[in-house]
Amino acid sequence: MIDWSRAQELRREIGEEGFAEVVELFLDEVETKIGRLAAASGPAVMAEDMHFLKGSAWNLGFVDFGALCHDGERRAAMGGFGRSDLERIMKCYTASKAAFLGDLAEKATPSAA
Repeated sequence: MIDWSRAQELRREIGEEGFAEVVELFLDEVETKIGRLAAASGPAVMAEDMHFLKGSAWNLGFVDFGALCHDGERRAAMGGFGRSDLERIMKCYTASKAAFLGDLAEKATPSAA
């Protein structure tokens, strides 16, 4: 669900303070984009939002969430993104966020293995 080596790498690259800011910004932006998707945006906006979410997710190590967003981007571009896709993405995000925040201190430190 979470690629902790990616989170550790990012933390090393940008430092502790920068990492905390990235995490806060990521969570805020993801929840904003998901809210926008839930408001029944058109296929082009959905594809654009899925692309953004995918990149943000993979940058922080949210591999399962990023993979669902990747698939959602493809499906939205083809006009096949539906309510069930959004529900699956939202459930995965919620679970990923809980796992990430629950283990952040222990597993995302650069010295963690």
